[in-house]
Amino acid sequence: MGVGDTIAAVATPPGEGGIGIVRVSGPDSIPIVERIFHGKKPLSHGRNREMQYGFIKDGEGQPIDEVLAVVMRAPRSYTREDVVEIHCHGGMAPLGRILELVLMGGARLAEPGEFTKRAFLRGRLDLSQAEAVMDVIRAQSDRGLQLAMEQLRGALGRRVAALRQDLLGALAELEARLDFPEEDIPPEDRGATCEIINRCKMAIEELLAGFKGGRALREGVRTVILGRPNVGKSTLLNTLLGEERAIVTPIPGTTRDVIEEVVIIRGVPVRLVDTAGIRKGLDEVERLGVERARQQAARADLILLVIDGSVPLEEGDLRLMGELGGRQAIVLINKGDLPQKTFPEDVKAYLPEAPVLKVSLKDGWGLDELKKTIYDEAVGQSLEGVMVASLRHAEALEEALGAVRAAGEAAVAGLSDELICIDLRAALAALGKITGESVDGDLLDEIFSRFCLGK
Repeated sequence: MGVGDTIAAVATPPGEGGIGIVRVSGPDSIPIVERIFHGKKPLSHGRNREMQYGFIKDGEGQPIDEVLAVVMRAPRSYTREDVVEIHCHGGMAPLGRILELVLMGGARLAEPGEFTKRAFLRGRLDLSQAEAVMDVIRAQSDRGLQLAMEQLRGALGRRVAALRQDLLGALAELEARLDFPEEDIPPEDRGATCEIINRCKMAIEELLAGFKGGRALREGVRTVILGRPNVGKSTLLNTLLGEERAIVTPIPGTTRDVIEEVVIIRGVPVRLVDTAGIRKGLDEVERLGVERARQQAARADLILLVIDGSVPLEEGDLRLMGELGGRQAIVLINKGDLPQKTFPEDVKAYLPEAPVLKVSLKDGWGLDELKKTIYDEAVGQSLEGVMVASLRHAEALEEALGAVRAAGEAAVAGLSDELICIDLRAALAALGKITGESVDGDLLDEIFSRFCLGK
């Protein structure tokens, strides 16, 4: 990307809408738009961030649309460049024609994420804040939006910057002794160095502890409902959704394909996947449904295994529990309104680590406890403080944690300052991947390629 170019793109979603926006950014953005904008005064004569009313006209003076245009002069703009936004009617024809005129005037079409990339390259945002822009756009719940906004305001970046500052201080002290042994530097204090390293280690561990919950808020929890036919899987889906989404009948094999819906449980987006009942002796269509059910289970973050509590455990139940060994699962003993033949201790003999709940999905009994358990299993801890929601950030923190631990072990073991410095530099480089101090161009291109074209 040529950061000195003037770029343009439609910044609103495709389709019909009341308003559409064409965004232009770069050194020639104001003169390019001024040539096609016709208002009471030239666009460049307006105050900064002042909306001006007028018309966009083509080279022959033909009006294209009635618009509002706003100039945001550098550095007080999203990209810290001169930016002009044209607010027109939100249809494909006016937006496309206005963008075409801007491109004919000397701008080029922006790459995906190029506006935000320029904001990062010019220091308006660190890399974690830039990534949070898309998290705000894609947030599925109020709590997910709050997490994204905290990151956009720099909460994670500030925490990482503080960690880097502590590690830089320790590194500078060690390197001073190495580089200037003849200077009057106080004797080496490994106790102080170990204290700094240990403090950073605990801070990184604390950030990583919140990754499970942060990722659940950011990406949602893929939750697959499994069980034999007629145990209440589709009833569970309908009950959690609060609507009749899946057909429920006493006929085995009613659900033959995968049904997916999203429900917000205590602020966490939970993608519920209802699947075909798993049994033997099926026709071809039902067999394909069971195969898809197993594929969905393999991709699940959480499995809800539904068992009919009014009958003893059957071979199909035992087979499913055997397949769930080591997976994160919640077992529901359903039909609690009927005389019980299966009990929690029966299930615990096969899945000792899984929560087991007695419910009656027919009348909604046990639903509140189920929602709480889904939340606890999905999140793992209280959603408080600075949270890590991105796998990329978590991997960088794991890398930094390994290097900090190695530095601490070297310091305690009395190894040389050179070895400790190597580990501290590795930790600094890993933390720099989060905020952007130590990333290469290929990674930046990959990150920003996931953005919207106009963002």
